[in-house]
Amino acid sequence: MTYPNTQLFINGEWQDAQDGKSLAVFNPATGKEIGRVAHASIPDLDRALAAVQKGFEVWRDMAPIERNKIMRKAAALMRERAAEIGAVLTQEQGKPLVEAKGEAMAAGDIIEWFADEGLRVYGRIVPSRFALTTRQMVLKDPVGPVAAFTPWNFPINQVVRKLGAALASGCSMIIKAPEETPAAPAALVRAFQDAGIPPGVLNLVYGNPAQISEYLIPHPVIRKITFTGSTPIGKQLAAIAGKHMKRVTMELGGHAPVIVCEDADIALAVKASGAAKFRNAGQVCISPTRFLVHESVKKEFADLMVKTAAALKVGDGLAEGTTMGPLANPRRLTAMAEFTKDAVERGATVLAGGERIGDAGNFFQPTILADVPTEAKVFNDEPFGPMAAIRGFKTLDEAIAEANRLSFGLAGYGFTKSLKNADLLARRVEVGMMWINMPALPSAEMPFGGVKDSGYGSEGGPEAMEAYLNSRSVAIANV
Repeated sequence: MTYPNTQLFINGEWQDAQDGKSLAVFNPATGKEIGRVAHASIPDLDRALAAVQKGFEVWRDMAPIERNKIMRKAAALMRERAAEIGAVLTQEQGKPLVEAKGEAMAAGDIIEWFADEGLRVYGRIVPSRFALTTRQMVLKDPVGPVAAFTPWNFPINQVVRKLGAALASGCSMIIKAPEETPAAPAALVRAFQDAGIPPGVLNLVYGNPAQISEYLIPHPVIRKITFTGSTPIGKQLAAIAGKHMKRVTMELGGHAPVIVCEDADIALAVKASGAAKFRNAGQVCISPTRFLVHESVKKEFADLMVKTAAALKVGDGLAEGTTMGPLANPRRLTAMAEFTKDAVERGATVLAGGERIGDAGNFFQPTILADVPTEAKVFNDEPFGPMAAIRGFKTLDEAIAEANRLSFGLAGYGFTKSLKNADLLARRVEVGMMWINMPALPSAEMPFGGVKDSGYGSEGGPEAMEAYLNSRSVAIANV
C-alpha cells in the first residue's frame, strides 16, 4: 500500500505545520524516503495547548460510561484496521508484518481494558472519628492535561499504554510521537477521532524533540508527563518536570538479564529467550540481553542459540516469510559493529553473525557472542539490537549479583525447574518485571515499568491509573 504523509492533529483536525515545515520519513529496509511528516513550531504547540485544556474540561465532565463507549469503539476500529495499519508500520519501522499487525491488534486489547478500568475509579467514604454528623470522603479526580513522549521501536504500543490510562482517568493529552515512525501513531489517533472523541482531548505533534519537551513540560497547562526512552533523556525530562512540580511516569532503558540454571529446560530456555531476543531485531526495551548460563549447560545453550539465529530469515518486513527485519536507522548499524568489535577485543568469541548484511537498508546479522567478559561494552550498555551476549556462572548467587550489578532494572528472565531457585530469582533479581520459564508476555492488567535507573511508575494494571488521578480529602460537617 502507499505510505501516507503525516500531519499534525490539533483540536480535532488534521493540519500541516503553520510554517509548512516537514521532515522526511525513510524505509529502513531500503534507506529511501517514503513520505513526509509535519514539523511543529511553537505556534503549533500553543494551539495544541489551548486545545488540550478545552478538551480536558469536556472529557473530565463526561460520564465514565460515555468515555468507555468511545474508547471501546476506538479499540474495535484498531482491530478492524490492523492489516492496513500493520503495513504502514512495517514500511516506516521495519519489523515483520506479522509483528506490526500484532502491535495494532494488541492496541485494541489495551484500550479496551483501560476503558473498563475507567468505570472502576472509585473514591471512598471514611467514618469520622470526631462526630457522626461529619462525612469524610476521598475523591479521585483526573490530574489534568498530559504531555506524552514516545519512541520509534513500538510507535503504537508505547502511545496506547499512555493514552489508555490517561483517557480512562479523564485526562486529555498531547502526544509527541516519533518523527521516524509517524504514520502508525497517527492511525491510532485517527481511530479515536472516528470513534467520536471530542476535539482537543487527543492532540498529536511531531518536530524537534528537545524544543517540544522544553516547551511543553514547564507549561502551566500541562499537569502530568509520561515518557518512554533512554535513561539519560528521561533524567533530563524528569529534572525539568521536577522544577515545576509536575507528576512524572518514566519507562526508561533496560539491559535484561537471563539466568539459565543448571536444572533448566534448555530447549525451553532457548525457544523462549531466543524468540524474545530477535523480536523487532532486538529493538525492545525488555529484550533479553545479558545471558548468564550455568557452566554445566553453557555449551548446549549456546549451540542451540546459534541454530535459532541461523533459522531466522532476515529481510524486508513486507516480504513473505521474513522473521527479522532491518534495524530502524543507520545509527543502530554503527552501534552493533562497535559492540561486536569491543567484545572481540576483550576476549569474546563470535559464534554467529557480527556483520552487516549487504549495503542497502539497515540489515545486521543475528549475532551470538560467547564468553563475554563483564567489562565488555555489550555487558554494560544496552545493545538494542539482534545481539545475545553469553557468559557462564558457577553459583546462583554469582548470577544474581551480576544481574543486579548494573543500574538498570526493567525486565529479567529466569529458567529453572527448582521452586527454590524460582523463588530466589523472583525475590532477589532487581527488576520491575520478571518472567520465569516463559517468554515476555506483558498484558494490560499487569504493571509495566522498571526500578532503579529504568524509571518509576507503571504503564499497566490499575497502578497505571493512579499516576493520572489526584486523591483528594473532603470532610463535610452537617450544620
